[in-house]
Amino acid sequence: MIDYKIFLVDDDLFCLNMYEQHLRNLGFHDVLMFQSGTDCLNSLIEYPDIIFLDYKMDTLNGFEVLKKIKRFNPNINVVMVSAQEDLQTAVDALKYGAFDYIIKSDQEVEKMAQVINRISSLDKIVKKQKPSRFKSMFSFN
Repeated sequence: MIDYKIFLVDDDLFCLNMYEQHLRNLGFHDVLMFQSGTDCLNSLIEYPDIIFLDYKMDTLNGFEVLKKIKRFNPNINVVMVSAQEDLQTAVDALKYGAFDYIIKSDQEVEKMAQVINRISSLDKIVKKQKPSRFKSMFSFN
């Protein structure tokens, strides 16, 4: 598995610590935690690969942060994590560019691992389909 740079964004410190511990147990080492969307946005220059983003936070809500992340770099995989079980909220998250939507439950950390595995699988497919610069320069098709 690829060791992604992962940002965790949630105003609930208990959730942040639980997510971080679970990701570290899975073997991820480059995990940063933020208690606000603003702190996350100010750190985007560190180029995270995946951001797990809480939907309902005090200052900026998850959708506002998601839109700004996608404007900064549309290739960052943002996964919305929320206690909101509303279908429209999930649809809107995907519409604004989220890779996936996870409902907070007793299985959210397992779902985080599943999402990372899907991102990793997609990354491998994309890398296989991208010809190297050398191959594309000397291709005779």
